[in-house]
Order: sequence, then C-alpha cells, then structure tokens
Amino acid sequence: MAADGTPPPLEKDAVKTSRYRVLGEGSSLAMNAISIGALLLLWWLATHLNWIKPLFLPKPETIIKAFKDAISGDLDNHTLGIHFMWSLGRVSAAFVLAVLLGIPVGIAMGVSRIARGLLDPPIEFYRPLPPLAYLPLMIIWFGIGEMAKIILLFLSIFAPVALAARAGVRSVSQEQIQAARSMGASDWQVIVHVIIPSALPEILVGLRIGMGVGWTTLVAAEMVAADAGLGKMVFNASNFLRTDVVILGILLIGIVAFAFELLMRWIERVAVPWKGKA
Repeated sequence: MAADGTPPPLEKDAVKTSRYRVLGEGSSLAMNAISIGALLLLWWLATHLNWIKPLFLPKPETIIKAFKDAISGDLDNHTLGIHFMWSLGRVSAAFVLAVLLGIPVGIAMGVSRIARGLLDPPIEFYRPLPPLAYLPLMIIWFGIGEMAKIILLFLSIFAPVALAARAGVRSVSQEQIQAARSMGASDWQVIVHVIIPSALPEILVGLRIGMGVGWTTLVAAEMVAADAGLGKMVFNASNFLRTDVVILGILLIGIVAFAFELLMRWIERVAVPWKGKA
C-alpha cells in the first residue's frame, strides 16, 4: 500500500479484473433477457400488426394453443409427452454410444500414429456430409426401424466427439508426459492420470457440439417411418401446413438442446474448474 493510501498497480489490476468478471456475468444475463424479450416483442408486433401472414408466422397465442393441444393429444395419435420421450430416448441412446466409442477412438488417434492414420480418413470423409446424404444408405442397410435412426444420430454425434478428444490429446504438454514417465509411470498410467485430465476440456466441448448436432439431425432421423417423436410431429405438421405446430416443435427441440448446453456448462465448471484461469 502506498503512503497516500492508493493500492499498488498490481492490486488495482486484480480489483479491476474481479470487478469486470462480476459485471460481465451479470451483464451477460441481463443482455440475454433483453435479447429474448426484444425477440418476443418483435414477434408479437409482427403478427398482431399483420406485418407477416399467419401462414408464415402464427401469433404467440396460437403457439400456446398448439402446445395445449399437443399435451392433451388433440394434434395426432400421441401426446406431446410421448413425442418427447421417443425423441429423447433416440438422441440419448445415440449420444451414449458416441461417447463410449468416440472418446476412446479420439484418444487412440491422439496417442497413436497408426490409429490416427487408419481412422482419420474415414471420419474426416463423412464428417462434412449432411445426414440426409447418407440417410438412404441407413435405410437400405438397417431397414426402417429404430436401429437406422439411432445409427444416423450416432454418426452425426460421433465425429465431433472423436475429433475433439483427439485435439485434446494432441494439446497435452509434452513436459507433463515426460515428467510422468520420469517418475516411472506406465503408458496406461500416463493416459489415465495425465492425458485424459488435460484433454477433458476439449472432450467436454466436443460433447456439447455433438449433442447439438444430434438434435439438429433429429428431424431427419424421424422422417423415416417413425411413429412418434418431435421430428415426426414437425414433419407431419409441415405436410398439412400447420406452421404453429412446426414452430412449436422447433421451439421444443431448441429448448431441450439449450437445457443440455447449460447442463454441460455446469459439468465443465465442476469437472475442469481450472479452465481459463491459467
């Protein structure tokens, strides 16, 4: 502390950084609320002032009515809960399968040149392809049952998870690996205690991206002989020009994906609290 009572420059910077961090978090939430409120207000004005025809953008009250009809099962043969559970089950099964296979594959590609040489070309080849491009192959190979849908979702999630795990492994400091080896750690111990913890931030980012891609593929997966699901509900509504139901389905899919994103952010804060604090 200086004689005039002013803190030294480093202390000033620390106080300023802490204040900016707090203000940044609060202002971010406030800006999110303002953004959502502005979009809802614009939606209400555009529909009630007849700027846009109801066929293209229904009123918010129409969406709420469609939501009530969907819950009670008045839209089709299934209630909204049945549609939601089928979609969640398909995406969850594909996500778990992609995690169980994608993370080990990505780690293997990161630590082994042989694995990287064998697995990188096919993953990089199909990764840019839209799921609708290989959807017919899924139907031909696996039929029109649940397996084709889950595999389609799995393929859309697998590539981001595997590539993120590989990138995380490749970013691990060689000094950490050499230090562990100098202390007598085996290859397996290096992978478990050094590589995986260091690559965890990248792996979690890959999981977030993978789940987002999986939800965007949901409509395509449920277009094929699905009896229920949010994607099927949206697809059926589009055939009858039920824009309100289409928007309702889109909103529900987006809300669920956003909820998962918030969950993954919380897991990231708990599992890798050191991220961004170096």
